[in-house]
Amino acid sequence: MSTHKDNRQLLWGVILGSLVTASSITLYLNLFSSKKHSPRHRRDSLDSNHLCPPGNIRGMEIVDGVDGLIGNTPLMKIRSLSEATGCTILGKAEFLNPGGSAKDRVALNIIKTAEEQGILQPDNGSTVFEGTVGSTGISIAMIARAKGYNAWIVMPDDQAKEKYQLLEKLGATVEKVRPVSIIDKRQFVNLARTRAEEFGKDGETSKEAQGYFADQFENRANFQIHYQTTGPEIYRQTGGKVDAIVLGAGTGGTLSGISTYLKSLLPGLKVFLVDPQGSGLYHKVKHGIMYSPTEAEGTRRRHQVDTVVEGIGINRLTQNFDIGRDHIDDAFRATDEEAVKMARYLVREDGLFIGSSSAVNCVGAVRAARKLGPGHVIVTLLNDSGQRHLTKFWSDEYMKENGIPYELKEDDTIDTIVR
Repeated sequence: MSTHKDNRQLLWGVILGSLVTASSITLYLNLFSSKKHSPRHRRDSLDSNHLCPPGNIRGMEIVDGVDGLIGNTPLMKIRSLSEATGCTILGKAEFLNPGGSAKDRVALNIIKTAEEQGILQPDNGSTVFEGTVGSTGISIAMIARAKGYNAWIVMPDDQAKEKYQLLEKLGATVEKVRPVSIIDKRQFVNLARTRAEEFGKDGETSKEAQGYFADQFENRANFQIHYQTTGPEIYRQTGGKVDAIVLGAGTGGTLSGISTYLKSLLPGLKVFLVDPQGSGLYHKVKHGIMYSPTEAEGTRRRHQVDTVVEGIGINRLTQNFDIGRDHIDDAFRATDEEAVKMARYLVREDGLFIGSSSAVNCVGAVRAARKLGPGHVIVTLLNDSGQRHLTKFWSDEYMKENGIPYELKEDDTIDTIVR
């Protein structure tokens, strides 16, 4: 009798448990469905399913060495710019690479390509030489140290001080030179090439040691790494929903690599160059002539590019830029004042602390949004953070000395900053 009663209680328990479980599942599905399909006020046109959580962008697996940390950077929505323009403006956070910039990708591929070609072999005293305004040099110094090479970096002597300090802490030899024209043998890129050619002639190095000139401006490994990695990452992260990309150019490898990859999949994609003042690329794209107004006005203060911005802008055509030049649909100009105030605006509104070339990219993204109109998805790169620009681009004293307006008023908006 007791056994029969126990069986009935057990049966009722199973039935009631099943009903509770079914009710819970139904309630959950209804709630989920209502959240998924309920109307939401969205000012952007990118489905939230394509805004990947960080775990989907950078895997949780163990990577092999510092070079394993390079790439697969997150793509973030810049809220203030998106809200101000009605577009979805996305910035690829390249400052999260271990060397702090997008140049990590380039430096790694240049060295790997030289190894694959049998030019470089580690741990025999070989040295990688490069002429750079800083970021590529920092990336080369980091990767060279990790892979068993020395680094010799030649730089103009008017860059932010922290760049030289970072290079020295990474064990690189740093050679500072006066900014001069590219036709001068002592121009920083030309001198780096000469140093590589002279390497080993004093007889103080081993026979196996090589001096290798990285040549970021003309080396196709620059273009290739952005074609192979950065472009595909952007396509994956957006689910192919990209209307435009906006980038500045120095070597041109980033712009060419990304645009060549994305336009092969998205023929309607718009590619915009944004150029700092003093650079000739804007006029090259718009009018077919490499020209900067400072050349004609006779007010040039520097021999390279007359701007506070570091890392982009140039007055010659490089092979890396030329590869993707035909993909560029239009060009914008960004003044120093616009870049400086944009950087300070993004700190105020988003807590986003970026460097000078990233600020120029964001100015360009706003101009692209105005040109295309609301509802478009625009991608740019946040090349590096403001941490390596403290003594120049982020220095109020430097701005005052050079007559660049930098103070942001409380009522300043994107419309008053980007005119």
